[in-house]
Amino acid sequence: MSNYLCIDIGGTAIKYGLFDGMGNKLAKFEADKTDNRTNENGILMTICAKISDIMMDHPLAGICVSSAGVVNQIEGKIIYSGYTIPNYTGTEIKKTLENRFSIPCEVENDVNAACLGEHWKGALRGIENGVCLTVGTGVGGAILLDGDIYHGTGFTAGEVGYLTVDGTNFQDLASTSALVTRVSKKKGKLLTGEEIFILATSGDEECLSEIEVLVDSLSTGIVNIMYLLNPECLVLGGGIMAQEEFLKEKILNTVSHKIQHPIFNQTRIKFAELKNDAGMVGALYNFKKRQSVRR
Repeated sequence: MSNYLCIDIGGTAIKYGLFDGMGNKLAKFEADKTDNRTNENGILMTICAKISDIMMDHPLAGICVSSAGVVNQIEGKIIYSGYTIPNYTGTEIKKTLENRFSIPCEVENDVNAACLGEHWKGALRGIENGVCLTVGTGVGGAILLDGDIYHGTGFTAGEVGYLTVDGTNFQDLASTSALVTRVSKKKGKLLTGEEIFILATSGDEECLSEIEVLVDSLSTGIVNIMYLLNPECLVLGGGIMAQEEFLKEKILNTVSHKIQHPIFNQTRIKFAELKNDAGMVGALYNFKKRQSVRR
């Protein structure tokens, strides 16, 4: 049985998992902090060190990478990374890892990978046309057309975080990071997203108010996507969407209120099923598809 190392590079953490070819997780490894603040490529150095350690005990048939940033998935290269991960643009992940470890590697954008994971094993099973949004350090998007990712002319399709909402980037209003920043400023201390929802559940007015800002902003983006693409299904992912019980009804009601007419509101809104594994599972699916093409 072949082992595949799946790596999910997010805005705050790098996650690792060992999977078989059917998408079953065989082992989980300690996550690393995403740190690329210096001009030295901390992310690439970190994952190379981790791969070296893992290979001592686990022979690998492939390295499957899901990464934040705009990815040229043909070359396996980061061609643009905004302010959420500095000093990352131009990083040659595929070339570097294949040269160093002599193992095939494929790289896909993290939201595209999550979308592929949900299409293969999760909320988008059996759906050919959909959209996936992940809410975390920023807000990322992926477009599934005819069962495959639509990348656009310059690999930037789905970069919804830069959409303008009320004169501000969508992700600066609707991301978990934005929620944490607003609440922490009001409270005068740093809180996590999980702590904010615990307080909101107990009736904290400041937390409830800022969650409503997030829901309102997120729903505005969802409505605009529905107008543009009319997808069969829109899946919401990212750590904050583990709060499905708290958020789902609020989002559905706000979308219904904002949309022009029920004729436009036929997209099913679902929450991701694969949770934190979506990017890694999708990275494996992408690896298998791209390797079959390269052969």
